[in-house]
Amino acid sequence: MSEKTSSPAILSDIQNSADSRRIPIDRVGVRGITYPIVVLDQAKELQHTIGTFTLTVDLPHHFKGTHMSRFLEGLNAHEGEISVRSIPVLLADLRERLHSHRSHLTVDFLYFRSKAAPVTQREGLMSYDCRFEAMGGEETDFVLQVIVPVTTLCPCSKEISAYGAHNQRGYVTVRARMNDHVWIEELIDWVEGAASAPLYPVLKRPDEKFVTEQAYDNPRFVEDMVREIAIRLDAVERIDWYSVEVENHESIHAHNAYAFIERQRTQA
Repeated sequence: MSEKTSSPAILSDIQNSADSRRIPIDRVGVRGITYPIVVLDQAKELQHTIGTFTLTVDLPHHFKGTHMSRFLEGLNAHEGEISVRSIPVLLADLRERLHSHRSHLTVDFLYFRSKAAPVTQREGLMSYDCRFEAMGGEETDFVLQVIVPVTTLCPCSKEISAYGAHNQRGYVTVRARMNDHVWIEELIDWVEGAASAPLYPVLKRPDEKFVTEQAYDNPRFVEDMVREIAIRLDAVERIDWYSVEVENHESIHAHNAYAFIERQRTQA
């Protein structure tokens, strides 16, 4: 066996070697890390789920590469709650471990919520796709993203049809920057309150009748959805910036309907 492979004491650190191209890299790191996490739950305080992480830092021009294992070491050292209050600590640790000025984190996870049917009150679990995006260092940032599925009923179809109206499954993506804590459940409630009707995990026949009639009484274009949600978010002083994206998977058209709005709170 050669001396190069037999003695750990002399293993080369290629990542730490100099790079002559003098090009800094904005973000370098690891993606697709699946890891158990704990997030804040309004009803139960904490919820255990699984997160899929992207962890990155900036790389100065004089380094050839970064040390990938240190990202995992940093994540392992901060096992537990992943929230707006704990993420900055993890980002600071990554900057220290990797001698960087900026660090970034993205974690996608399913958030579960118990939900009762509107008439029979039969309960089931609804899942929502959520994301935290954060940056630490010279600048800091934190964005909460929630995707909420809803039912929308077409106002035009209702107006022109002798009976009935077509509806569709809509997906509402809300992204928000906050100056104080906003619960995931709050964003879900604001979105569902603007829809023709919410979705439920369990529906018996009396519930189906109720939801069908509720949607018929509350027709919504995608334009209506983004405006109604904007009205709700504008009233929340804890939110400094938000964007709302609505996409309806149309039931009778070969295309999807889409609308987007982005707003920054005006400072007094």
